Amino acid sequence: MPVTLGLELALDATPDPIRNSRGFGLLSNQASVDRTFRHAADLLHGRYPNRLQKLFSPQHGLWSTQQDNMIETGHGTHPRLHLPIHSLYSETRRPSQQMLDGLDLLVIDLQDVGTRVYTWIWTIVHCLEACVQKGIPVLVLDRPNPLGGELVEGPALDLRYRSFVGLASIPMRHGLTLGELTRCVNDQLGIGAEVHVQAMHGWSRSMLWKDTGRVFVPPSPNLPRLEGVQVYPGQVLLEGTNLSEGRGTTTPFEQWGAPFVDPYQLLAILAPRDLEGVTLRPVEFEPTFHKWRGETCRGFWLHVTDAHTFRPYRTTLALLRAVQELWPTESKWRQPPYEYENELTPIDILCGTGDVRQWVEESGPWTRLDALAAAPTDWWSSMRRWLLY
Repeated sequence: MPVTLGLELALDATPDPIRNSRGFGLLSNQASVDRTFRHAADLLHGRYPNRLQKLFSPQHGLWSTQQDNMIETGHGTHPRLHLPIHSLYSETRRPSQQMLDGLDLLVIDLQDVGTRVYTWIWTIVHCLEACVQKGIPVLVLDRPNPLGGELVEGPALDLRYRSFVGLASIPMRHGLTLGELTRCVNDQLGIGAEVHVQAMHGWSRSMLWKDTGRVFVPPSPNLPRLEGVQVYPGQVLLEGTNLSEGRGTTTPFEQWGAPFVDPYQLLAILAPRDLEGVTLRPVEFEPTFHKWRGETCRGFWLHVTDAHTFRPYRTTLALLRAVQELWPTESKWRQPPYEYENELTPIDILCGTGDVRQWVEESGPWTRLDALAAAPTDWWSSMRRWLLY
């Protein structure tokens, strides 16, 4: 049987927070749909007449119309429901108290991708903070982690590198659902919001997306395919470099490269690095926008052949180290600003540590690769009180 989403369960049987609400807001985007692809706003509006009062949207907007990174979205009005849409990736990243006026509940229904730097959870953090000020509870309608709920990668974020791509000490690939992660950050950051989660039925931690019985709907414009989500916990690091992460093509993150890269030289260096579960296929592509626009880039397409053994974060660390070894002059780190951070180096806030940059810059020993990619050894024991599945 397919997994039943929190949204679908909240429509079948009224959760207490909605039952006790006279007017609620909804944070969602174009992937917030049920099994028949009907949007959460339409469904909640129809199921609970006159109680859905306001809509809120994360990065890329309610309908994911802003494709490029760090492009703000304006506020608006829903054309059919005639409800205000408040963008939380605009001149502000947090709802103002005025935006929350008239609400006694905020409902959240977003499809996360299991990666710390995906900004949905940090938008939620700002919502929790605003809701505490307003004295209103939050209800998260849970959805599957498409990467499953067992594997974790990358060190916990060093809080010296806090930014809008990481405000709490969690690893890059965290293994939590959005409901679990919201409970975690609420407690870890001492926000103190009243958080409720409508858990799913039928989901277990061992499930990858293919096991859920659900059709994959792109959660944002630069992750149009599940294959991009699979590599994203590693390939997102390329945003902190002058290497193209494939933006400006139809398959961002699945392919990467730069004009100065020779993939065949890279293959010789990477061959001994035990990059399991993935095949690196040499490619050429020409971005239509973003880095290296209109220039031929050479690099790799990452084909995940075994999602159980593939380690995206470790793989991309190996790619960065090999590129530096071969092209130390041509390869460069991106400089700030990046995601509203004006001082810290983007690669450091993406990794949540300065250790990766130092290792790459110094062409450090390959023997450090596993340690740099390792997750906290106590992660699951520390998460136990927040787990729902």
